[in-house]
Amino acid sequence: MTQPCPSGANLTEAEDFLNAHPEVEAVDIVLHDSNGIGRGKIIRRHELLALYKSGRHIPISILGLDICSEDVHETGLCWDHGDGDLRAWPIPGSLKLLHNTQPARAEVLLSMYELDGRPMGSDPRHAMQRQVDAFAARGLKPAGAFELEFFLLANERDAYGRVKPASDVLDGRAPTYRTDVYSVDHLQGMLPLFNDIYAGAKKAGINAETVISEFAPGQYELTLNYREDIMQAADDLVCLKRIVRQQARAHGVTACFMAKPIEEHPGSGMHFHVSVQNQAGRNIFAEEPGAGWTDTLLHALGGLRQTMVESMLVFAPHLNSWRRFANQSYAPVNTAWGVNNRSVALRVPEGDLKSRRIEHRPAGVDANPYLVGATVLAGILYGLDNKIDPGPQTKGNAYETEDRANIPRDWREAIDAAKASEFLKTALGADMHRTFTEVKAAEYARVARTISNVDFDLYLHTI
Repeated sequence: MTQPCPSGANLTEAEDFLNAHPEVEAVDIVLHDSNGIGRGKIIRRHELLALYKSGRHIPISILGLDICSEDVHETGLCWDHGDGDLRAWPIPGSLKLLHNTQPARAEVLLSMYELDGRPMGSDPRHAMQRQVDAFAARGLKPAGAFELEFFLLANERDAYGRVKPASDVLDGRAPTYRTDVYSVDHLQGMLPLFNDIYAGAKKAGINAETVISEFAPGQYELTLNYREDIMQAADDLVCLKRIVRQQARAHGVTACFMAKPIEEHPGSGMHFHVSVQNQAGRNIFAEEPGAGWTDTLLHALGGLRQTMVESMLVFAPHLNSWRRFANQSYAPVNTAWGVNNRSVALRVPEGDLKSRRIEHRPAGVDANPYLVGATVLAGILYGLDNKIDPGPQTKGNAYETEDRANIPRDWREAIDAAKASEFLKTALGADMHRTFTEVKAAEYARVARTISNVDFDLYLHTI
């Protein structure tokens, strides 16, 4: 039985795609959970039209899984509902070819809805959309882009069980263990892989742009084109991560999106660039020449500063995330803001006035971009609505400032702060807030009871 599609997807999109691509034999249908993990199924070609006509029944419990794919009963999404099904629907415009698949496959993103068509509250994509709608209610439209940092690692570990940079896929040349930041020649050895990443991005309609060799050995960054549709910016990020992971595997290396995989080198961030347009299409953060910062920019910064402490779990959601925060590691350690300054949490980049924006720097690449987007947008609105003063900008080295604004010291403190946060409950919605924080609490308990090799190294023969 055909019923109206609450996501706005159109059956014609699927029909046209199948007619244009008779070679496609299967389609990956992908729904993202609170950790940003893509979960779903691979359906056959003949099943695609039914997905667009009637959606697809999927167990509600997959949105209540932890990082190990175990049920977190405290989310209320498992046996409280008898592990029943809800209906997932395709996201308009997300049906794309997958590069380098044999036989040919495609991919489509999904979002979860109640059986009556209402958005399901524990779907991260709906959390971000709620904030986009809140901007629209004020006659405003956020725009932005995410940066993607990651490591390319060898599939095998070293003699001590540690990860190591991958050898060049071009000719197998051994990796360098020194910093080769911004080295153009260093990129040469990975060009076959990056060529496939760009080809995959093109098929997915993603405007992947500059690639650079980042600060740590084996670390790279891909920049993404700025999107006036900020939901598309988050979709770009989750799809590009999957493309990078797939193409790296095809070339015999591992793409790593941990925030801090190598202890002596900086970790990987997911910086979020965001601006806001009014109904006339003007960037409300852009100042007139020589006029100084706009109140809207300052109030947005103020809102982000004031809500950052209780939101840090969104930006650093895993135990490993907290290893990224260290002095002079290119990850922020306080809520400072500044201009053209990479030691702060909130950076206002130099550049064309029309492009004035905030670069939000706390999030690691392991964070869920939909939840990051929802939280940052809510922080901006909080600042605009309450006209919050951000205080003076930090000039020089923000790592030397003593005021950490009570940023949580570790993962456990971040979980407690997030659970108690009324702001975060409003930003994510009550259902998403409960799901996310309960998943994090369950993951913390799992890690806390695990006896690691570090325990044995420190204590086995010494106490």
